[in-house]
Amino acid sequence: MKSICVFCGSNAGHDPRYRAAAEDLGRLLAERRIDLVYGGGNVGLMGALADACLAAGGTVVGVIPEALLGKEVAGRHVDHRALTRLEVVESMHTRKARMAELADGFIALPGGFGTFEEFCEVLTWGQLGFHGKPIGLLNVNGFYDPLLALFARAVAEGFLRDENRAMALAADDIASLLAAMAAYRPEPVSKWLKEAQQL
Repeated sequence: MKSICVFCGSNAGHDPRYRAAAEDLGRLLAERRIDLVYGGGNVGLMGALADACLAAGGTVVGVIPEALLGKEVAGRHVDHRALTRLEVVESMHTRKARMAELADGFIALPGGFGTFEEFCEVLTWGQLGFHGKPIGLLNVNGFYDPLLALFARAVAEGFLRDENRAMALAADDIASLLAAMAAYRPEPVSKWLKEAQQL
């Protein structure tokens, strides 16, 4: 993987472990010479992630809709340095498509509705065969345990196949997650349960 798109909160959260994880991820991406693609803001976990990557000499590409330029305070980051590149796009839909185009894989740190939606959308795109890129949850302090439990419930209730569920990689430490993502190979499985049963 030469580039990873990271979804995360524009707030930092109450637990300092969330910010620490964002900073650790940013530094490790820089050390491994993996470009960071993210939402372009300099607040919350987004800002901590980008600042850490920049400070470690990494490449950071931000993609932000014009409407959010003021709200997410895009632009200047650590030591008043600019991002390596900031792309301003028309809409949230364009933002997500562009981030996906630039990335070889995806990681979700803790966040809110936007993070959940971005993660689930690229997961759905993978399930439908629109891409074969690895998708991971960095499960800091068990933050994503309820979501992982929901995925398991969806399998148990017949809404999700085990093979599709396996596309959502998860680990509580960065090195393990990156290793799982590097080893990931997409399976040619069908989303449709009835279709698979008829074969």
